[in-house]
Amino acid sequence: MKVINLISGPRNLSTALMYSYAQREDITVLDEPFYGYYLKNAFLENGHPSQKEILQTMELKEEKVVEEINLLSEKKIVFVKGMAHHYLSENPSFILNWGNVILIRHPKKLIASFSKVIHTPTLNDIGIKKASELFLFLKKNGKTPIVIDSDELLKDPETYLKKLCHLLNIPFSSTMLRWKKGGILEDGIWAKHWYSNVHNSEGFAIQKSSAQPFPKHLEPLLEKALPYYETLKNNILINN
Repeated sequence: MKVINLISGPRNLSTALMYSYAQREDITVLDEPFYGYYLKNAFLENGHPSQKEILQTMELKEEKVVEEINLLSEKKIVFVKGMAHHYLSENPSFILNWGNVILIRHPKKLIASFSKVIHTPTLNDIGIKKASELFLFLKKNGKTPIVIDSDELLKDPETYLKKLCHLLNIPFSSTMLRWKKGGILEDGIWAKHWYSNVHNSEGFAIQKSSAQPFPKHLEPLLEKALPYYETLKNNILINN
């Protein structure tokens, strides 16, 4: 059994990484399988695009989602693209059996991009606090995750992915560097709201949104997010 569990925040290059791993014949990718469970059980300060459809079509019980992932991993490597805040438990012990990767991006870029869809995000919406907590949980249990930075990946995707594959004990494949424009079958039903950049891409690329102005009303959120980002940044395992 092998599960690569990508723990990310929104607007972090996580979808592009999912597309990258989806190009491999030896890997099955899952797009945010805990999203339905999260929407049903979390206290939400903001509504989510396609929320009703997600709740109607996805598995809503965490233990059932975990069971499905583990069953799939008996046949192929499973790459789970997930959001940190979708893990509602303080001690999600099931991830201790998986290979965990935490993907970070500077919160100034993350928040500016995220606010284009959800205009007044909270600290819980962007996942950075939960990602920091999950890092500490995994480290405490002797399962320190691999921390990677999306900006570093974009500098030299091939070299970076080779290093990541090495740490995950899987061979690198050059197929991971390119994909066709448009979606993939594994896209969540929320893709139409969030995935336009990756749908218009054919590989890893710096997006125009990376240089967009930062909304002044979100500066207090940025201040709250930065300490959690710094905790994770200090534990990055791969640099170009």
